[in-house]
Amino acid sequence: MAGNFTLEIVTPEKIVTNEEVQIVMAPGELGEFGVLIGHTPFLTTLKLGAVKYTDSKGVEKNVFVSGGFAEALPDKVTILANSAERRRDIDLERARTALERAKKRMASESLQDIDFTRARAAMERALHRLRLAESRRK
Repeated sequence: MAGNFTLEIVTPEKIVTNEEVQIVMAPGELGEFGVLIGHTPFLTTLKLGAVKYTDSKGVEKNVFVSGGFAEALPDKVTILANSAERRRDIDLERARTALERAKKRMASESLQDIDFTRARAAMERALHRLRLAESRRK
C-alpha cells in the first residue's frame, strides 16, 4: 500500500514536525511499531527512543522522544511527546555533559542525597540523544 500520510510530533512547548511521510517507526512501550498509510487505528504509550520516519521525498529522518503517547489513524500519526528533538538539533556537548553529570550522581558516596531513579533516567536520556546525534556523522 503506497502513499503518504501526515506525521505530527508535538511537545507541550512546540510543534517539532508536521509533514507528509511514507512510514513511521516509533518506540512503543511494548516494543517498536511501524505505521503505513491506511493503518488500523490505535493508541499507545511511548518509551524513550527515536521516532524514525521517511518523508514524502524518501529522506530518512529521526526525532528523539522521551516518552509520551502515539495515536495512529489511517491517514495520520500524532505523537504527543514529553520532550522531543530532531536529530540535527541535538547539542552533543550538552548531551555529553548531562551524561557525565548523571554518571557522577550514580557514583556518589552520599547515597541518601541521590535519587537513583532520576539519575538513571537522566543517564538514559543522554545516552539515547548521543547515539542518535552521533549516528548522523557516520
